[in-house]
Amino acid sequence: MFRRHIKVLAGTGVASLAVALAACSSSTSSAPPAAAASQVKPTGTLVVFAATSLTDAFNKIGDQFEAANPGVTVKFNYNGSSSLATQITQGAPADIFASASPTNMTTVTEASLESSTPKTFAANQGEIMVEAGNPSHVKSVSDLANASLKVVTCAPSVPCGALATQIFKNAAVTVKPVSQEQNVGGVVTKVSLGEADAGIVYVTDVLANETKTTGVPIPASQNTTTTYPIAEIKGAPNATAAAAFISYVLGPDGQQVMKSFGFLPPTS
Repeated sequence: MFRRHIKVLAGTGVASLAVALAACSSSTSSAPPAAAASQVKPTGTLVVFAATSLTDAFNKIGDQFEAANPGVTVKFNYNGSSSLATQITQGAPADIFASASPTNMTTVTEASLESSTPKTFAANQGEIMVEAGNPSHVKSVSDLANASLKVVTCAPSVPCGALATQIFKNAAVTVKPVSQEQNVGGVVTKVSLGEADAGIVYVTDVLANETKTTGVPIPASQNTTTTYPIAEIKGAPNATAAAAFISYVLGPDGQQVMKSFGFLPPTS
C-alpha cells in the first residue's frame, strides 16, 4: 500500500490535513488496474490456424470481428487439422488453433502449447458429396463400396478422414478410396471437377458448394459427429486479440454465423 509520510508540526489541524492527504493518496493509488486492463482494445495482426471446413464461416466471422475492432487484421491459415497441429508443434507462429476434431487439439495440448483451455464452439456431421445432379445415382453409403465408383476421402489422420472411416464402419461396408486427401477441400475439389464420383465430406461442405455438387444424406444410425475446439496458443504474439476473437466465436454473433453455414451448436 502506498503511504505518504507527513511530519506533524503542531495542532490537530495539521494532523487532520495529514490524514486527508493520506486518504487522497490511498484513493489515487488504488485506481483499479483491472478496470484499466478491461479497456485495452485489440490491435495488430491476429493469426488463426483453422480447419479447412471452417473457411467460409471463419472468413465471415473474421470480417465481422475486424469491423467490431478497428485496427485488427485477421489472417487465416486453413488446412487439415492434423497438418496445422504439426505446424504448431514445430514452432509455427500462431495466436489461435481451431480444430475440426478434439484429437488434433490433443496433439497441441499434450505438447503444452496451449495457453487457454480448449472450448468447443461447433459440431458437424458427414454427408456424401456427388457431382451435381448425381449422375452415378448414389443413394447410400453402401453404394460407395461399388468398385466401379471413384470415391475420395480425407486421409485417416485428418478429421474428415476419421469421420469417413467411422461412417463406413457404422454402415458395415468396405470402401477403397482412389485418393485420400490432406484436407476436406481436396475432396470437394475432386468431386466438383468430376475427377471423382463421390466423397465423404461434412454437411457444411455440401451446403457451401450446392451449386456445383449434390449431397446424399447419411442416416443417423450410420453417421457420426465431430466437435470443433478452439484455444489460444502459448506465447501467442497477439494474446489480447486472440482472447477477444475466441470470445467472439463463442458469443451470440459468432454462433449465429456458424449456424448460418450449417454447423451444429457445440452441445450437439
